[in-house]
Amino acid sequence: MRIEELKPAAGSKKRKKRVGRGPGSGHGKTSCRGHKGQKARSSVNLPPGFEGGQMPLHRRIPKRGFNNKLFAKEYTIVNLKKIATIEDEDTITPELLLQRRLISKIAKDGVKILGDGQLNRAVTIKAHAFSKSALQKITEAGGKAEVI
Repeated sequence: MRIEELKPAAGSKKRKKRVGRGPGSGHGKTSCRGHKGQKARSSVNLPPGFEGGQMPLHRRIPKRGFNNKLFAKEYTIVNLKKIATIEDEDTITPELLLQRRLISKIAKDGVKILGDGQLNRAVTIKAHAFSKSALQKITEAGGKAEVI
């Protein structure tokens, strides 16, 4: 038997530090908490970022800009070049895109079609939103864009 053949591997299972077991253990008396102070007490429960009454860093730094998370639209985006890879369907829906794994999920507000790429045939695309360039390219190819 060699040292690398030991199971479990040597040093892979570390024992828990047992504090408060007398002076001989090296972790007796104050049990690794130091002397007195707030964190030495048994009922210490400090919130994250607490700085001992000093104004915490996340409140000292100025907040900038505007955040519209509450009313922001959340779409799964699909470009026309991905839709152009579907050759055997005339009507393209979000469910079809999901089934063909061109998208991984349908977002909260649905699917939005963007105009990157070209369509070389007429197709009917049903989606929740379209960009102006996507609408233009779909109509140029002789297809239809239907908002669900």
